[in-house]
Parts: sequence; structure tokens; C-alpha cells
Amino acid sequence: MDKKTEEFYERLKEELRTTSNWPSIYLYKFIVPTETSKIIAVEEAFNNMGAVINTVQSKTGKFTSISVNVNMESPEHVVAKYQEVSTIEGIISL
Repeated sequence: MDKKTEEFYERLKEELRTTSNWPSIYLYKFIVPTETSKIIAVEEAFNNMGAVINTVQSKTGKFTSISVNVNMESPEHVVAKYQEVSTIEGIISL
């Protein structure tokens, strides 16, 4: 991971520490190319966590928005999950 990415995640963890009580419900938002394998990969990353996952396809059908509401233990767990899904080709985290 490059220095800029590390700094981003550190700032995110600090912001989450100061703005929420943990454990807490966290809302992840992702955009992926509309390919079944990519959508399933995101869903599987949150499998067995009690997550509520909603998907919406773009008007053109090229992309799918994925919202994930899930109870997370700490800011560190939130960042770890972002890092896990970042390996999915074409994913954008919002």
C-alpha cells in the first residue's frame, strides 16, 4: 500500500473514532462494473456478518451500486473491510 493510501486510512480511522461509538452500524457504498462475479465478490466479503445489502443498477446497466449496512466492531475493522474489497477489479468505494 502506498503512503497516500495509508494516510487516507489513518485519517478515516481517526474520524470514525471521534464521530461514532463502537461497535456501530456502518454504511459502505461501492460501485462495481455490472458483472455477476464482482457483485457476488462484494456480497461474499460481508457474508455471515448480518449485513443488509442493496444493489441498484445504473440506467445504462454498465455499473451497479452496492450499499452495505453492517454492524462493525471498530474503525480498524471498517478499514480492514475496505482493504479486503479493494482487491476486486474495478471497484470504487464511496
